[in-house]
Amino acid sequence: MSTPATPPRSLAEALRTRDDVSLAALLRSRPDLITPVPTDLTQLATRAGTRASVVRALERLDRFTLQTAQALAVAADPAPYDELLGLMAGDARDPAVVNVLPRAVAALREQALVWGADDRLRLVRTARELLAPAPQHPSPTGLGPTVAEATAGMSPGRIQEIVTAAGLPSTHDPVSAVAALTKLFTSRRRMKALLAGAPEESLEVLNRLVWGPPYGQVTADPAARLRWLIDRGLLLPTAPGTVVLPREVALHLRAGRAHRETEPVAPPVEAKATHRPQVVDAAAAGQAYTALATVEELLKDWDEGGPTVLRAGGLSIRDLKRTAVALDLAEPVAAFWVELAYAAGLLASDGEADERYAATPAYDEWLQQPAAQRWTHLAETWLTGTRTSGLVGGRDAKERTLSALGPGLDRSAAPEVRHRVLTLLAALPEGTSPSTESVLDRLRWERPPRGTGGSAPQSDDDLRSRLARWTLNEAELLGVTGRGALSGQGRALLGAAKGTAPGSAAAAKGAVAGGAVAKDTPSDAGDKLPVHHRTPTLPEPLSPAEQAVASAAAARLLAPLLPEPLDHVLLQADLTAVAPGPLQRPLADVLDVLADVESKGGATVYRFTPGSVRRALDAGRSASDLHDFLTAHSRTPVPQPLAYLIDDVARRHGHLRIGAASAYVRCDDDAVLSEILADKRSAGLRLRRLAPTVLAAQADPAALLDGLRAMGFAPAAESADGDVVITRAHAHRTPPRTAPEPVPDGPPTPDTTLLSAAIRAIRAGDRASTTPLKPSTTPAPAGELPRTGSAETLATMQAAVLTGATLWIGYVNAEGSASQRVIAPIRVEGGFVTAYDHTADEVRTYPLHRVTGVAELAEG
Repeated sequence: MSTPATPPRSLAEALRTRDDVSLAALLRSRPDLITPVPTDLTQLATRAGTRASVVRALERLDRFTLQTAQALAVAADPAPYDELLGLMAGDARDPAVVNVLPRAVAALREQALVWGADDRLRLVRTARELLAPAPQHPSPTGLGPTVAEATAGMSPGRIQEIVTAAGLPSTHDPVSAVAALTKLFTSRRRMKALLAGAPEESLEVLNRLVWGPPYGQVTADPAARLRWLIDRGLLLPTAPGTVVLPREVALHLRAGRAHRETEPVAPPVEAKATHRPQVVDAAAAGQAYTALATVEELLKDWDEGGPTVLRAGGLSIRDLKRTAVALDLAEPVAAFWVELAYAAGLLASDGEADERYAATPAYDEWLQQPAAQRWTHLAETWLTGTRTSGLVGGRDAKERTLSALGPGLDRSAAPEVRHRVLTLLAALPEGTSPSTESVLDRLRWERPPRGTGGSAPQSDDDLRSRLARWTLNEAELLGVTGRGALSGQGRALLGAAKGTAPGSAAAAKGAVAGGAVAKDTPSDAGDKLPVHHRTPTLPEPLSPAEQAVASAAAARLLAPLLPEPLDHVLLQADLTAVAPGPLQRPLADVLDVLADVESKGGATVYRFTPGSVRRALDAGRSASDLHDFLTAHSRTPVPQPLAYLIDDVARRHGHLRIGAASAYVRCDDDAVLSEILADKRSAGLRLRRLAPTVLAAQADPAALLDGLRAMGFAPAAESADGDVVITRAHAHRTPPRTAPEPVPDGPPTPDTTLLSAAIRAIRAGDRASTTPLKPSTTPAPAGELPRTGSAETLATMQAAVLTGATLWIGYVNAEGSASQRVIAPIRVEGGFVTAYDHTADEVRTYPLHRVTGVAELAEG
């Protein structure tokens, strides 16, 4: 390996050696670094080393790359590549680690977490502080402090005693004594000889501490097995009653490895079952149809105004249970459909004084769309949304119950996890369903849970694992998968990762240890790795425009698989109608009013009752309308019992009229009114006769209407003008509502245009801050903009037009925001300077009164 002639002395210098492609890769993977855009590369390096940014970057490393960073944190600073290789591959030089370690180092370099050539690898200071061993936060490697760190407060006499007991000659100062002890502990041959004379009980103590935690408790008078170790410095005191295993001793006992287990290669996603792709697509399409029917049934149930909104927001547990019973679903599944309809903008609160949930106007528009298009709207909402129904019923940080449609259900990681789970399924052969545990193991490798030290957790409590389990279940409910395998429409919905379908052969060939399509990434100039390296890049979710194209493709694939809506039913003599499949919209809407659903499944059974027929008459239908409707839409003759039922209900419908006085009943047949007065059940209505054909009541019209219907009559409401009031279904809608916006997971990934502009601005600012000024120019204080008088500014600008010089200016825009720019003036007139702006890479015009000052840059 060769080293560069002039190695970088700081992260800022290392960033200056990068080309624009490498800088763009850094800013794309760490978008917080350009929020706002740094003024130069020094500020970019400073921001890349802040604690919040470093923590965010570390959380996005795969397990092996994180283990590499952890090993660098316990290595020398700077560390040669060979030392890092020894810590990761051990004395045996594990071939898998040897092959993949360059990729991990390249990934850390790309993320600006490591800089320097291979002979001087440096972990950024904040990352070292986070990952290095300390009594307050032990290292994930399980290693303790070095000999030099552990003996920092020890008396010189005690150090000499340890050196002598270890079989080393005494020295004249503690520094050389610590160096001699360190050299002994790092020598495999000499350490082997030293431990060969150790008592068996002492070796057992070392074995208990070797993989961490490295600290142990001792008494004031340690046992012989401990005394032997303490005398020779194999255990060093750190506090009264506490000893620690020095890092060098632990590494010898570990055969040089920083980690007990390294995972250089991502665990594969294992197949659980294999089905024919046609079977998978058919099963998924059937579930997609069920999903549409479930959402329609939910919102139809809430058409007249759904459950009330809790004071704290959301749906009460009782209302969720009632909804689950109405849909014949388990409560968690009902919560999923309620949340999905809300996220899709199909339901919302109406905003009234007695606030309730109801369908939105967007629901009516959604119903008019083709079935496949309605499904893609739901599926796309689910894929990109952050509301997580799996949390319903749990507790928030303040131990408050999380309710459906309530606050606290957004999880910004949900879209990424859903996209990643589907991408893993897409990488399997078509028709293959994965093992759930293998999917979870893969996700844990790609993003190790916090606090696991890069090792696989023993429980499934981390959020990403729960999100992955919910994703697999919800994808099956929605019809994105069928029988556990990704369907054809699911693959289309996922779209193409930059022109490569996730399940294509190209994507499979591009998969590396990180489990994703890889790309070549330039490292710092002059850095040389022992083998060619490739940095894994996980496929990113599609942009809104790309997702729209993918959704349209999914709809085209799904449409032929959905059952064709029918325009007929089969009427039967037992007052039922059988719909052998989905019904066309007008037929389904009328039948929902005219009959009650008795059972659902492949075929839907409707039952006609006096109440359902009266409901149709209340909606403005006449008996002849109902006879004509059934005749036109039945493949069988209208049974006589059904015709008699319609005629009988219609004969009595509206015979009684109820209006508002407080309320009254009028009827042309006074015998009917006498019958009502004689009925004991009417006592609660407090009726009295005003005229032979009119009864007055002290109940309101709605209560009077319900009371008489309960007594077996069929009254009709009438208006103040005496006309029958027609009650139409689907009357209650919320005002126009927008669907809830997903909660972003940090700053959005910048697009190409923003990246190009940001890099130009950073380069120009860096050029201004690093290019030497002309000797005659007074430099501005560090970190400040140049300051010159208006006359000097004007003269310098005019001179630069004649000489073609490049100037560094300070500029304050109309909003009062100050920035620095590098310009080449072209024309100065009318109080303005027209110049080529190197920062924006275009010609711009600036008011001279907004220029704080100017400085001439040295030629070249």
